[in-house]
Amino acid sequence: MIEISFGKLLLLAVVALIVLGPEKLPGAARTAGALLRRMRSGWDSVRAEVEREIQAEEIKRTLRETADAARATHDSVRDDIRGTTDRVRDSFTDSQIARHTAPDAVPDPQQHMLPLNAPAQAEPSVDPEPRNDPHGRS
Repeated sequence: MIEISFGKLLLLAVVALIVLGPEKLPGAARTAGALLRRMRSGWDSVRAEVEREIQAEEIKRTLRETADAARATHDSVRDDIRGTTDRVRDSFTDSQIARHTAPDAVPDPQQHMLPLNAPAQAEPSVDPEPRNDPHGRS
């Protein structure tokens, strides 16, 4: 704001006393004080309004940045899912094509299975050497 030193204030009071005279000076001082209060109040309300607008703009900017980040993440996840879906679809299509074009290429699982009633091969049994000492000493 405006800086008024004590000397300048005293000079203004002397000039006002000379120009207005002692009868009108108190009324003029009251009027000047009321005008200064209104100006200061108006200035404070303008400043508060500007601060609210600045805060609102900051909130809007933060919200916009957050929405952009969320949108980018959403797009990235959607692209990943689409890529995975395409790969699975291609793999499934390839397996379906292979199954229909070469049915003999797939081995029959029955051929590689052992029959349930087949006798098991006998393994030669090995007798351990008998020990004389129960403590394992010879």
